[in-house]
Amino acid sequence: MGAIPSDLTDDAVLGGRLRLLQPRRGHRFGHDAILLAAATPARDGDRVADLGAGIGTAGLALAARVPGTKVKLVEISVALTALAALNAARNQLVDRVNAVALDVGASAADYAAVGLAPASCDAVLMNPPFNDPARHNPSPDRRRRIAHDLAPASLATWTDAAARLLRRGGVLTVIFRADGLIDLLGALAGRFGAIAVLPVHGKPDAHAIRIIAGAVKGSSAPPAILPGLVLAAEDGTPTDAAEAVLRHGAELTLFTSPREGEVR
Repeated sequence: MGAIPSDLTDDAVLGGRLRLLQPRRGHRFGHDAILLAAATPARDGDRVADLGAGIGTAGLALAARVPGTKVKLVEISVALTALAALNAARNQLVDRVNAVALDVGASAADYAAVGLAPASCDAVLMNPPFNDPARHNPSPDRRRRIAHDLAPASLATWTDAAARLLRRGGVLTVIFRADGLIDLLGALAGRFGAIAVLPVHGKPDAHAIRIIAGAVKGSSAPPAILPGLVLAAEDGTPTDAAEAVLRHGAELTLFTSPREGEVR
């Protein structure tokens, strides 16, 4: 493409493995999307849906890490969907990554119309809005507000969509705020098992700031809380574990086997 429009920035992630256009103002990608992609246990040949994909960061990072995956980026914003499609093309992933403008809460028929029939996915990843507007001051920026604010009851809309899309034994991977653990577990209850929770800490001895959860549809295996991931040392320098994931594209393992607790 030619000159980058003034309302966009061109940014590198994964040590330059991906280059992504994103809005200069409003919601911008961060570590969450890369951590989410790294924790998704997809395999060559899997069909994957990225719900609330934004400009496509997580889904594209996953496609870059796991050759052969087919990824559908689902995003409510038409403008961000167009950027996600452009980012797929810029990174030579358009043959495996497709972006569609769709509300996560859309009907099964609407999903099927864009190629996402019930039980058609092996993996779903999602980074839902996670600020409870009753507990946090909403952002004055509408795009940031849409990206970040979600009442606890609405989380079920996201997990309902994931459960419908996944085949039995398929894996859902979610990144969420750490103090929303109870809300997340409640939304997963009844349809998912083998729930593995990875706390993410900003620094050693600090409370977790995020949780990454993997869950298997239809499994009855018990949950597990994993040793935490620490992003930075006390002096602020990235830890080796964080660098491996955020810069070098390493996988974050939530299950001791590729699909622990998987049922077919």
